[in-house]
Amino acid sequence: MSSKKSGADLKISGLLNINKPQDITSRQVVNQVQKLIKPNRVGHAGTLDPLATGVLVLCTGSNTRLIRFVQQQPKEYIGDFVLGKRSDTDDITGQISETADCRAITRQELENCLPAFEGKIEQIPPQYSAVHIDGRRAYDLARQGKSFEIQPREVEVYKIELLDFEFPRFQLRIVCGSGTYIRSIGRDLGEQLGVGATMSALVRTRIGPFTLDSALELNEELSLGTIAEKLQPAVMAVEHLPHYHCNERELLSMSQGQKLKCKPEHFPATPEIIEVAVISPQGGLVAIADWEPAENQLSPRQVFQPAPHL
Repeated sequence: MSSKKSGADLKISGLLNINKPQDITSRQVVNQVQKLIKPNRVGHAGTLDPLATGVLVLCTGSNTRLIRFVQQQPKEYIGDFVLGKRSDTDDITGQISETADCRAITRQELENCLPAFEGKIEQIPPQYSAVHIDGRRAYDLARQGKSFEIQPREVEVYKIELLDFEFPRFQLRIVCGSGTYIRSIGRDLGEQLGVGATMSALVRTRIGPFTLDSALELNEELSLGTIAEKLQPAVMAVEHLPHYHCNERELLSMSQGQKLKCKPEHFPATPEIIEVAVISPQGGLVAIADWEPAENQLSPRQVFQPAPHL
């Protein structure tokens, strides 16, 4: 009788940082992991296009409920771009058109444009994107040759810097919030310079505390054992939230879905209800709760049962 364990034998629940290779979809990564750990669930926190590589955070088991919190955290990218080219996808995978008589852009000209792309900016997503247009994905409409318009949306870019420049190629480091399209930044930079630009490569180097140098490679060595070994704790998904460190009595109450009366000095001064990560004495995630300042209480929204070692 085989002693080899399957996903059904192990309770796989945690966060997995994968280095997504080029030319496969984020869904294909999920499917590879799902095949190994089923019936445990898997979901990814932020799509990477097939052209892109780098950090792809997977949430497994009960932690699939944390996907939106991972998505809220800042993301860092290194993007390569080519001036003098335009693409219907805003990257080199699409139909490329060359800019006639493209003038040579200087490094200084490019750097002078960058401040306009920092902070809260209005951005139009690419035509080939997952944005919904009247209930359909934009990329489906684009592939069918349909004419449609995507409305600009506000995104936030915390930092943009030029890492390398040798006309017509340049490289940017971009730290941004959720929903930002790096392809669109390259496209809009090219238009501002009057010559067009398209993205040639993209690496996501970080999402919150999840970094590329600690990511698990997706190769022949990926197994149930390596997945179980590399799982990260749920609390990493909520590093950006205010934390409330509870005692053992409060842990028991919160894990049973009961509200906690708390002193307001534990929380940011705000009249609004805010989400708080409730942390156990051992450092694990107990619950996501609403801090209700009018009632001076924490009201559990999502409860995570303490891990066996807590």
